[in-house]
Parts: sequence; C-alpha cells; structure tokens
Amino acid sequence: MEVVPAWGPAVGFTFLPHAGGFLGSKITKKEIPAWYESLQKPSWCPPNWVFAPVWGTLYTSMGYGSYLVWKELGGFNEKSVVPLGLYAGQLALNWAWTPVFFGAHKMGWGLVTLLLTTGTATATTASWYNINKTAAYLMVPYLAWLTMASALNYRIWKDNRNKK
Repeated sequence: MEVVPAWGPAVGFTFLPHAGGFLGSKITKKEIPAWYESLQKPSWCPPNWVFAPVWGTLYTSMGYGSYLVWKELGGFNEKSVVPLGLYAGQLALNWAWTPVFFGAHKMGWGLVTLLLTTGTATATTASWYNINKTAAYLMVPYLAWLTMASALNYRIWKDNRNKK
C-alpha cells in the first residue's frame, strides 16, 4: 500500500518554503502601513506589490530545486546532509529576516540576517551544482534577488538609522 503518492515529495518540497513566507506575510502586512511606509527608501526600491509575486516565484523554484537534490541523492541520508542542511539553514535565515526587520524594526540586524542568508544560499547553490545543475540554476534568481535585497536593506538602514 502506497502511503505517499509518487508526486507527494515534489509538491511538499516545492511548497515548504512558502510556509515561512506565509507566516512572515502576517507581520509584513501589519507593518507596511504602520512603519515601513514612513521609512526613507531609495528611488530604485521596488513597489510593494512586486514583493509577493517575486517571493512566491523564488520560493517555488528553490523548493523544487531542493526536491531535485533530495531525489538525486536518494532521499535523506549521509550524502544529503550537507546540501540539504545548507538549504535548511538558508531557508531558516530567510524566514527569520521578516520578524527581525519588520517585526522588531531592527534594520541593521535585518541586514546581518540577509548577508548570512546570501552566504548560506551561495554555499547551497555551490553544493548543489555537482549533484543537479538544474537545481543549482534554480537558485540563481534567488541569489540575484538576495543581492538586491541586501543593498536595499543597507540603504534603508543607513538612511533611517536615527528613526525609532
């Protein structure tokens, strides 16, 4: 008797990153009008409506990439500890950014969290490259977005340091 359908892991891995994004959106929605809108932002800051579809796309691609790695390595085992452990670490850091930046209004610590996320996501991508190139390539847009988000977080922190 098949307990989990063959497509189950693909769906689970693909949608797992969205869980943290969904929980974080509860904080973000509350803080955008109350706090974020009052901050000085650079002219190149994307409009607020861009963030949800971009993150939805990035979470889907990284989640599917993690499934490809998991499948290629034969599930959770000794070979998958490093590539999937790095992935889990960067995902946890990713999820932590929203409560730090939006929830606690700690812009500097948000930047630190983003830089750690970017470093761990880069290590994840590098570790995936020799396992499944498609999975690694699925991380590239995420790395690009993290770079932009880090620069944006830096500017917001720098331009609003004295704001409470």
